Amino acid sequence: MGKPFKIILSTIAAMILLLIAVACILPFVIDPNDFKPEIAAAVKDKTGRDLVLDGELKLSLFPWFGISTEKIALSNAPGFQDRPFATIEESHVKVLLLPLLSKKVEVSRIDLKGLILNLARNKQGITNWSDLIDSDDTKTAAPAAAVVGKQDEQPTPTAIPVTFTIGGIAIENARINWDDLKTEKHIEIKDLNLNTDQFAFDEPVGIAASMTALDGRSKSIQAIKLNTELTVNEKLDTFALRHSDLQVTSSGENVPGKSLTTALTIADVALDMNQQTAKIYGLQLKSGDVTLAAAEMTGTSIKDKPSFQGLVTVAPFSPAKVMQQLAIALPAMQDANALSKLSANFDLTATTDSADLQNLGLTLDDSQIKGFINIKDFAQSIISFNLDIDALDVDRYLSPADKSSKPIASPAVLLAAGLSVLPVETLRKLNADGTVSLGKLKVNDLAMQDIHINLSSKNGVVTTQQSIKQFYQGSYSGNLSMDTHGDKSALAVTEKIDHVQIEPLLKDYKGEARMSGIVDASAQLQGLGHKADELKASLNGQLSFLFKDGVIKGFNLQKIIDEGKALIKGSALPSDNKNDQTLFSEMSGTATITNGLIQNNDLVAKSSKLRVDGKGNINLNSEALDYKIDAKLLDAEGTATEPEQVKGAVAINIAGTLSKPIYTIDIESLLTDKNKAKVEKLIDKLDKKLGSGVGDLLKNFLK
Repeated sequence: MGKPFKIILSTIAAMILLLIAVACILPFVIDPNDFKPEIAAAVKDKTGRDLVLDGELKLSLFPWFGISTEKIALSNAPGFQDRPFATIEESHVKVLLLPLLSKKVEVSRIDLKGLILNLARNKQGITNWSDLIDSDDTKTAAPAAAVVGKQDEQPTPTAIPVTFTIGGIAIENARINWDDLKTEKHIEIKDLNLNTDQFAFDEPVGIAASMTALDGRSKSIQAIKLNTELTVNEKLDTFALRHSDLQVTSSGENVPGKSLTTALTIADVALDMNQQTAKIYGLQLKSGDVTLAAAEMTGTSIKDKPSFQGLVTVAPFSPAKVMQQLAIALPAMQDANALSKLSANFDLTATTDSADLQNLGLTLDDSQIKGFINIKDFAQSIISFNLDIDALDVDRYLSPADKSSKPIASPAVLLAAGLSVLPVETLRKLNADGTVSLGKLKVNDLAMQDIHINLSSKNGVVTTQQSIKQFYQGSYSGNLSMDTHGDKSALAVTEKIDHVQIEPLLKDYKGEARMSGIVDASAQLQGLGHKADELKASLNGQLSFLFKDGVIKGFNLQKIIDEGKALIKGSALPSDNKNDQTLFSEMSGTATITNGLIQNNDLVAKSSKLRVDGKGNINLNSEALDYKIDAKLLDAEGTATEPEQVKGAVAINIAGTLSKPIYTIDIESLLTDKNKAKVEKLIDKLDKKLGSGVGDLLKNFLK
């Protein structure tokens, strides 16, 4: 709507000049009403449009000569709606006679009442005022060319300066209608009122304006008020504004909170159209509790390619409170005081299609963020950034969660889940390249230090490289790639952890640790989907792990073997011990992942008195376990000349879930040949006494 408003002002100015011209001519005739046909014919000849003068024309003579009119209507351009382009219900203008002799134009206050402008653009992009502008350009270009052609023949006479003053302008109850058939947009401006003080070149003039704008598409309403002081030079190429105050109150169903007031105040503005420069001092923009300020801003190329630079500050405010004021639902967060403080300052360079924020200093609650953000192209979402965050507790902003029910998630998977929250179309259009560094980070109760994340997004493919130098006394590195071109995003993840202490990690993440030790692990994973559940269900890949100096708590192989032996012999069971655990010096294995099911066939664990082999699977979607391990307790380890001396062996089935595993003994694995013979004789006796079928039941139980 920037250009239409310029046309509005130009149209109003043209009509004012028309009234002044009429006021200068008509006093020399007896009755101006007799010349209505001639006036209409002259307008028709110059513009091709019909001018309708309804009501009486009244003249005033010496010392002021002027004219008062009733309704005036100018017809619309051909091909547009059958309604006037502009109408005025009533107007008054007077010019002081004697100063004209000394080339001083002194106009009394100009009054326009009931002005209506019907502005429009058709589907081809042609406006209903373009013919007026074209005709004006043609008329002004020809004399200019003639002057150029005659410069060599005779000198240009020196122009006598003309002074121009207006006692003031009053526009009451005006209305402007804007119909854009190309974008199917309709805006109505009503209750437009404008009042100015006496106008003279190079002198400040007070201006007060108000209007109400209605957007037909969004059904929103903007009530606008403006107060300022304007100074213009005679060449109309330098402008100055002082004490400017603009207030906009938006209301409607689509406005958050149903009503929002935004106020812009500026101490001083200086525009030089020849140099194409602007200087702005004391700018403050306030909307609700949010206040943005700039002590000084400069603009260059303001006509050709506007660019503005300056230091911008955002005063501290509460995002949570602002969301509540705007009737935006605040999600449940783990910290009730989260989003209570936000402030910022940065050096801004902005154009119509870009924004560069340098020397950024941002405070979010207890986090300090420094760096830069450069949006090179709004339309193509070309962004570069480098941010340094001292500490960030992401959990403060997440919904409350039960640690025991948390699914397994690595840093790369968490990052992928965060990206999956963004709309796919946004990811496809994103062209970003940047780095984020964090001194400390806490997410899903995992504590990390010295984190670096490099992100690149181009042509629908998002890639990241992330590293954690201090990750539970070890380190982490990973790469992520997300291709959003297909119906479902294709995810590829490579991760590696080195010398990580598993016990404190599990305590932070799950609230308890059933295992301790140092782990090295790596994974290469692929998946499809836009949501975390889809990604897990389609996950494929490989992983490997190596635990050293480990302890499995709540699981005592020695005790399990002893219980099995006691069960076979019929002796008393060993007493329970809450501190049951199994130690191993090393545990390793590899696994394949197919559609979210982890299959491991080469689990190996050992210690000085223990040997374990195992295989089974884990379902990542349900966290269900289906595992079997074969364990042997040794009296003595094997040597180069002597084999291992086995004290006992047992097979154990593991079911349940990762958070609540269930261990059961395979009784048959505890039976020696001697015990098996005794059991078989016992089964035969039971068959004879109790009937056939009982023996089969026991045999199945022992399998």
